[in-house]
Amino acid sequence: MSFAEFEAFRGNTALWLPAATDIARQHSLLKAGEGPLEPFAEGSNLVVALGSQYVLKIFPPMLRHQFVAERASLRLLHGRLSVTTPEIVVEGERDGWPYLVITRMAGVSGEALWPMLSENEKEDVMRRIGELIAEVQRVPPGPLLELEPRWPGFLRTQLAECHARHARLGLPPPLLEELGEYLSRAPESLGPSVLNGEPTVLLTGEYIQQNFLMEPGAGGRWRLSGLIDFGDVMTGWGEYDLLGPSTFMGGGMPGRIHQLLRGYGYGDADLHPTLRRRLMVLFLLHRFSDPLRQIRIDNWPARVRTLDALERLIWPF
Repeated sequence: MSFAEFEAFRGNTALWLPAATDIARQHSLLKAGEGPLEPFAEGSNLVVALGSQYVLKIFPPMLRHQFVAERASLRLLHGRLSVTTPEIVVEGERDGWPYLVITRMAGVSGEALWPMLSENEKEDVMRRIGELIAEVQRVPPGPLLELEPRWPGFLRTQLAECHARHARLGLPPPLLEELGEYLSRAPESLGPSVLNGEPTVLLTGEYIQQNFLMEPGAGGRWRLSGLIDFGDVMTGWGEYDLLGPSTFMGGGMPGRIHQLLRGYGYGDADLHPTLRRRLMVLFLLHRFSDPLRQIRIDNWPARVRTLDALERLIWPF
């Protein structure tokens, strides 16, 4: 099955909900009288709620690596963070499609809530995200070190394919024209520690709104309460995980970016153009990098003519 075929298959729930229902019944996870399963529209896999307590994630064979990464990450992180993560209840396989049943967590999706927050609340959340990234990266990665891709080879592959990727995705012509020269300086911009991924830490690659759950906290202010979706976990250089919140949530707002970086542990002396350049290079090399769709700054292609200007727009320090 190709990815395009799988997307069509996932969109037609009548083709796979009976199998999901059968898996749930096999493990006695459907209570008598409960209604039909509730599919989730988001995500790369087949995901359904089993009532109020559990979620079933079924992984197509070509995404088995996501099953392996998610299972290993949930086992490693459960009970070790200041926010909740899903707990594995059941794992299995049906006709070559592995699956996990995990606990369904309380809270409101960050994707739904983010536009409604005040700017002060957004800065608070950004600081908390920085703290959470640092917290996750303090957990020794252990068995996750065996996951593919391995960081040095990953960077080499991304560098080799970067120009073709961004040409295909429609990077604005002035930026695409200078991309080759910009990437030729990437090893120097990153430095040996980044190139080797030392120290090596756990990376989710996706600290973005839809992967956070939030609940009301003291004084009615919203707080991060949960973290989900570990299918793309790998290990490598820690700053890679600052990219998602910077582009999806930073909005080019100095207060948000400063709070994210301070939460991560950086002080004023660290907020230097060399950091900005490293982040920009890593963003271009991210496995899912797509600037036109990921940089959530109004009309940004009309506001910059160079990659250096784009760096300063995303990370205004």
